[in-house]
Amino acid sequence: MRLAAVYSSQSCNPDYRSRSIDRQTRKLRQILTETQPGAIVVGGGLAGLAAAASLALRNVSVTLLESRPRWGGRASSFVDQTTGEQIDNCQHVSLGCCTNFQYLMRILSLEQFLRRESQLWFVGHDNEISSFRAWASLPAPLHLLPSFVGLKFLTWRDKYRLAWGLRALAQARPSPACDAEPFSEWLVRHRQTPNTIERFWHVVLVSALSETLDRIDVGHARKVFVDSFLRNHAGWEVWIPTVPLSDLYGDRLIQGLQRAGVKSRLQSGTSHVLLESGRAAGVELRSGEQIRAEHVILAVPHHLVSSLLPASQGELPELANLGRLEDAPISSVHLWFDQTVVPLPHATLIGRLSQWVFNRGLIHLAAEQSVATSAAPRHYIQVVISASRDIAQRSQAEVVSQVVAELADIWPSIRAAKLVHSRVVTEHRATLSVVPGVDHWRPIQQSSIPNVQYAGDWTQTGWPSTMEGAVRSGFLAAENVLKQLGRPEQIVQPDLPTASLSRVLFGI
Repeated sequence: MRLAAVYSSQSCNPDYRSRSIDRQTRKLRQILTETQPGAIVVGGGLAGLAAAASLALRNVSVTLLESRPRWGGRASSFVDQTTGEQIDNCQHVSLGCCTNFQYLMRILSLEQFLRRESQLWFVGHDNEISSFRAWASLPAPLHLLPSFVGLKFLTWRDKYRLAWGLRALAQARPSPACDAEPFSEWLVRHRQTPNTIERFWHVVLVSALSETLDRIDVGHARKVFVDSFLRNHAGWEVWIPTVPLSDLYGDRLIQGLQRAGVKSRLQSGTSHVLLESGRAAGVELRSGEQIRAEHVILAVPHHLVSSLLPASQGELPELANLGRLEDAPISSVHLWFDQTVVPLPHATLIGRLSQWVFNRGLIHLAAEQSVATSAAPRHYIQVVISASRDIAQRSQAEVVSQVVAELADIWPSIRAAKLVHSRVVTEHRATLSVVPGVDHWRPIQQSSIPNVQYAGDWTQTGWPSTMEGAVRSGFLAAENVLKQLGRPEQIVQPDLPTASLSRVLFGI
């Protein structure tokens, strides 16, 4: 009775009601401004997509922010104004050893738009074509031996020296001396012939790592050959998108993110991370909007990281060497003809400016026959030139002329075809340069700020700067978040199992 009377008298007092409303308003504002549980992922490239999707699937509230009007980061397309078609800024391929990229495609329901190639074609100086495939009856690492023996652009002496070099590389172990040695010097020291260097080592590694042999770390060169060719029967298989990257990372991706429970926002550029008492409290967008969360993952290129952290933080120790990281360019030459000119879906060219030819018409046509996709050009060829620093010094007309001449030398029917349209596209920051010692400068995902993670192919992943490396970095960042939430779990997928014979022969 006394409490009821007191309540009644206070509620009738206008001053009390005013003070009560003020207290409730302040409390509500405090609740709204407190850091909310969950995570914000800044950056919608493969690293950010991997972090966001993996956390959301584990019931963590995730907001994914991207400053551009599209997802995919460097894996993007744009509309060619002349043809009106979507063309990729660069041809992106994956390998069978890229277990985490394949896992990401599965959880986003995108793997049906990747085509597995179980055969490759190499075109030598004399225009002879060598087919390269695995033999199902032979265990790794012997599964590729018949194709290796059959390479027409290498002599028997070359093949013997190459086998010797592959064995030495597989048995190499990390060391300070090895970290500082360019792979070109390692090849000379292991008595590789000029032919093997130019026609094999250069061809494989420049395509895989987008760098010249004198700017490649020995450890990363070993990673390519061990995981792709020597460890497992399926490691070398090439996976190619059958739709433009804007389709792969467009509406289908949005549907996959929504199914996973990710709240995604395009054209939402981040200004900086909000810090309170030494911890991240969320982010502020360039629009001035603040989004608060318990964890922040910065999945942006390495040259943008420092600008997102308040100047009051100073130079974080793990970012001190970011200025030493370099980027490597990749160029694509896009050609449209009035008739079919290349009979193969793809081919690797030896000793030419053109390194890898993709017959986009054939690849897209095969996709249309298996799944419903938009119409694709039938006579559209994409030529990839990695480590293309010299391309920027030449005119587009000069580059196109040389590429078309090289293709016509291999397939003379091109001379009778009409080149309807062409363009050259260079991605200047396509990949991180894996120069000797680069891993000493790459930070781990956990930053010095307890609840801030880094993600990107420039972080420490055990992999070079590839799509697989980007996805692994996102998964590693997500694992750190789960651990801090008291729910430790391994998200990173295991490598392909090592064949028993590979263990015996190489100690892999």
